Amino acid sequence: MYLTKKHLRRRTFLRGAGAAVALPLLDAMVPAQTAWAQTPVKPTLRAGFIYVPHGAILPQWTPIGDGADFKFSRILKPLEPFRGRVTVVTGCALNAENGHAISNSMWLNGVKPAHGTEIRSGITIDQMIAAKIGQDTPFPSLEMATEDHSAELGSCGGDYACAYMNTISWRNPTTPNPMELNPRVVFERLFGGDGATAEQRLARLKDNLSLLDGVTESVNDLAQSLDPRDRARLADYLENIREIERQIAQAEKKNQESALVAPDTPAGIPDSFEDHTRLMFNLWALAFQGDITRVASFMMARELSTRTYPQIGVSEGHHPVSHHQNVPEQIEKHAKINTYHIGLFADFLEKLRRTPDGNGDLLDHSMILYGSGMSNGNVHSHDILPAVIAGGAAGRLGGNRHIKVPLMTPFSNLLVAMLEKAGVPTDRLGDSTGRLDL
Repeated sequence: MYLTKKHLRRRTFLRGAGAAVALPLLDAMVPAQTAWAQTPVKPTLRAGFIYVPHGAILPQWTPIGDGADFKFSRILKPLEPFRGRVTVVTGCALNAENGHAISNSMWLNGVKPAHGTEIRSGITIDQMIAAKIGQDTPFPSLEMATEDHSAELGSCGGDYACAYMNTISWRNPTTPNPMELNPRVVFERLFGGDGATAEQRLARLKDNLSLLDGVTESVNDLAQSLDPRDRARLADYLENIREIERQIAQAEKKNQESALVAPDTPAGIPDSFEDHTRLMFNLWALAFQGDITRVASFMMARELSTRTYPQIGVSEGHHPVSHHQNVPEQIEKHAKINTYHIGLFADFLEKLRRTPDGNGDLLDHSMILYGSGMSNGNVHSHDILPAVIAGGAAGRLGGNRHIKVPLMTPFSNLLVAMLEKAGVPTDRLGDSTGRLDL
């Protein structure tokens, strides 16, 4: 029997006035002689890296039991629904003196940064993976954050420049990648697309037009040629884009109408940390779904962050709370922040799990590292780092494992293992001494 469905190229775009919207993976992108159930398409790997500062309350982070079927700790409990796609690694360390600046600068490369005014570190694994799997996408990698302290000058402990704390991604030893804070900027980069001039984007924003309004004709033409399953998948994808655009527009309107003077706050950044974080995660998920990028990194918060979390009952800044001095009340506040961050991560994983991708979903085909370059924020130590890897890595990674390695094992040993899973084998990275068995 011959299948008659229309075949679309994977890199098909919906085009309109000042817009070019990438499409999610549709059945119609499989060659007409191929059915999903008969000849599964090789899944595309995606990789992601999420950084949180100031370490964790390790007794409440560390799972109970090693290997499979471990018991989730209080802090990691929100990840339990994803047990089969979660690997927890404990015991790894950054082998360097204590301090904030090296926490995120070494996290993805294992390279001790230069002292003084010189800015030098090492290429990070997100960029190594992007060079392998990201060159066929519009953006080889995507870098995002929620906080910016780039105005800080001088050293931030141990004679390390504060600039090290503004990113977790390094293109090469002397070129740190900037992390974008503004969801509007990320949105326009991802979906403003080919041929969109600054004037066209400004006009659309002033006229309160959705980016999707400019591609309506293309959507209608394409939908007529798709089967019901693909039409539903396309509709859900476009509705998600429209909803994110609506949320960004709301934030911009609120910023413009506010009587407060905040010249350093770009328009489009929600007042709420949770709204901001969810927007960034949603943009990330769309970028993966549309194959706009296959590699993303996200600083959910920054070292030395003084952000407060009154929504969970923590009115003091994160950094001061991390220096708990072993006071039970302060330890509890830090544990609440840790659990809250994990909860937002879990919501992102659920979004990936609900997003179809070929014969599976985006979580099946992703490998996402979540953790911190600090272990005990109270004393700025870097041993026993909190680390979780989520996702199936396109069939290359299992789950339901707690890997407990010997204390002070270089964290870069874990990075070497992740590089291997991404098809970028390497014998050494930074201060690595081997490769963990994932």
